[in-house]
Amino acid sequence: MAETPGTQTGTETGSAAGADAPAMDPSFFSQLLPFDPFDPAFHADPYAVYHKIREQGPVVRTPAGLVVLTGHAECSAVLRDARFGWGDGATVAEHFSQAPDGTTVRPFLFMDPPDHTRVRGLVSQAFAARRVDRMRARAHELVTELIEAARAEAGDGPLDLMSAVAHPLPAMLLGELLGVPPERYERFRTLSDDIAHGLDPSFFLTPEEVARRDNARAELGEYFAGLAEERRAAPADDLVSELVAAEEAGDRLGGHELLVTLTLLLSAGYATTVNLIGNGMLALLQHPEQRAWLRANPEGVAGAVEEMLRYDAPTQMISRTALEDAELAGSPIAAGEQVMLMLGAASRDPQVYDDPDALVLSRQSTRNLGFGLGAHFCVGAPMARLTAQVAVSALSALDLELETTTPARAPYIIMRGLKELPVRVASGG
Repeated sequence: MAETPGTQTGTETGSAAGADAPAMDPSFFSQLLPFDPFDPAFHADPYAVYHKIREQGPVVRTPAGLVVLTGHAECSAVLRDARFGWGDGATVAEHFSQAPDGTTVRPFLFMDPPDHTRVRGLVSQAFAARRVDRMRARAHELVTELIEAARAEAGDGPLDLMSAVAHPLPAMLLGELLGVPPERYERFRTLSDDIAHGLDPSFFLTPEEVARRDNARAELGEYFAGLAEERRAAPADDLVSELVAAEEAGDRLGGHELLVTLTLLLSAGYATTVNLIGNGMLALLQHPEQRAWLRANPEGVAGAVEEMLRYDAPTQMISRTALEDAELAGSPIAAGEQVMLMLGAASRDPQVYDDPDALVLSRQSTRNLGFGLGAHFCVGAPMARLTAQVAVSALSALDLELETTTPARAPYIIMRGLKELPVRVASGG
């Protein structure tokens, strides 16, 4: 799904930091990053920090040697340039797994061509427009059921849009796409959350968070191994059956590679869509004039979701490694250097967007980087867009009021999202 992993140091200092970072000398992070990753103010509003970094120029180097990009043009150029890829840095390698025969398997998100091209071509077939479009009516049914159930349970009290709609809707739709039975959805939500948080480099995480990430991957892999065996014996009209068939038809996916791919599709797709819905609805409720525009122009929901994605994207930053010598905005980049693409900053670049800090749902965000660009453009973007459009359409039709203007944010670095989004439904709304 959407690319999510971020900083890799490529140094012994970075990889040795391991999971002890929260107890480390803060100077480590001040040398590595151009922002304080543990500052609550940064999590509340990273965009003010991005603007200050942008003032230093299109290419900024931190004292530890990390190359930081905040401009739309520079980020777009790197995403399209084959001279930049994932490489084999320590922070990327922590997402690899070992197959039973001892070979190392990389999730396709972390692959470089030609392996990435091979696996992505297979997975992309499952997200073809025809398959996604077939799920639109089902998405409308599910969101209606979820809203009705949440309102009945809340009564006259507040309800949490994250637990009522933003979490369960993507889980249900991805579950149906993959062929996972409904009784597994709740558990998969928990496992996907643990994996999404674990996409932050391990030196930002506690040992417990690293363990939860690794255990979640193992549990999902074990489950999908069993489901794949079932689909070999009795194929169904789902993604697992398609990928199993492709694996047996040729050499495109090995057995362990299949399990890693399915785990990635579920966890990354779930986290990205949950946070797109949550961030988008918070932005909408904080801007009554934009909510009024959407209610008056419901046919504009697709463009509105693109603007929400630009305004407060789930994926705030990703990294690349220079695979050979290159140049960015006149600055030489040596092979092996690490580059941080601050997509959240690029999406508010004043060189590209008029009044970039304003939410304007009628804006034509045609150069949106929220789902990436180039070879690694989010393979699940059509599904994420459909899910968010259906959720936003249904929720914007209600008379919702925020319970708080500052709902709690999840303290993640790469993914930006909410812990909760409490609202009240006005009487008759």
